[in-house]
Amino acid sequence: SRDRAMLTAALLAAVAGALHPAATARRPVRHTAGMPRMLSAAEWLTDQGYVVGNAKSSGSSGWASFGKISVMDPAGNPAELFIKTAGRPAKEMFEGEALGLKAMGATKTVRVPKVLHYDNMDGGGSFLIMEYLHLTGSPDPAEFGRQMAKMHLAPPDPELNPEGQFGFPVDNTIGGTPQKNRWREDWVEFFRVNRMDYQVDLAGSTELSRAWQQVKDRTQGLRALFDEDEDVKPSVLHGDLWSGNMAATPTNEPVIFDPATYYGHHEAEWGMSWCASLGPAFWRGYREVIPEAPGFRARRPLYEAYHKINHYNLFGGFYLSDGISLLKRLA
Repeated sequence: SRDRAMLTAALLAAVAGALHPAATARRPVRHTAGMPRMLSAAEWLTDQGYVVGNAKSSGSSGWASFGKISVMDPAGNPAELFIKTAGRPAKEMFEGEALGLKAMGATKTVRVPKVLHYDNMDGGGSFLIMEYLHLTGSPDPAEFGRQMAKMHLAPPDPELNPEGQFGFPVDNTIGGTPQKNRWREDWVEFFRVNRMDYQVDLAGSTELSRAWQQVKDRTQGLRALFDEDEDVKPSVLHGDLWSGNMAATPTNEPVIFDPATYYGHHEAEWGMSWCASLGPAFWRGYREVIPEAPGFRARRPLYEAYHKINHYNLFGGFYLSDGISLLKRLA
């Protein structure tokens, strides 16, 4: 309709001007690749009754771009929203992230951003809209540890995991690597097949494949790493917890974001602790709630190897030798 066309034109001008303040009436706006995706998010907000104000680009990663939009919500309250956009479809890029934030948020423990919407765009690509949180530095480590432990002890969201299994309703990504989350009743099988087999096959390294096969042969397919009476329950995991995915609000409330969530063994959360800067105070807080299991230190190289091999698949280089060394410790 004519009204819709006028609204869209005004919206494009407002957001384009915010993203490109140097543009003037004498010089047409030069649209960047990420800008149409930002505009698609702003159009969706307008359709829901939001009044869109200023928009600002906030950088990018290797697989997504980020921005912030100031809005007036339908009730007339000012708010700020965080926008992520990507060139890949929403099912590949943002569905898993949105459901992961929902799963962690359902535990009512550590703070995560609330998701408003994710969708595809007509011209290709996708966007994710969530609340914008003003973040400072690192959270109080002991309280952060306690909150993470409480999240791991929380029962699974019955909407997302009604059978109490290991996996997730959808596949997602760990960085830019697909993460296969097919449901399984058995944790050892899940981690062996869905996590390690997939990453090792993706790496295409004969030496790595040989080391991984030796681990499976010498640990009865990983089962020897777990005591017979050890009851591994499905905990909701952030899945990619490193220092770049954690922060604090101005009131020092711990916040985690950018997840690769699934339901798994809580110890698997710490496979990225080599770049998470989790100090003694954090572990004291965590262990106040979840004491260290007897086999924790023996299993730790397994969970770290998953992330090191994934880093090799993403970035190449020395991560391959790191992954092989960790597997040799297990074998």
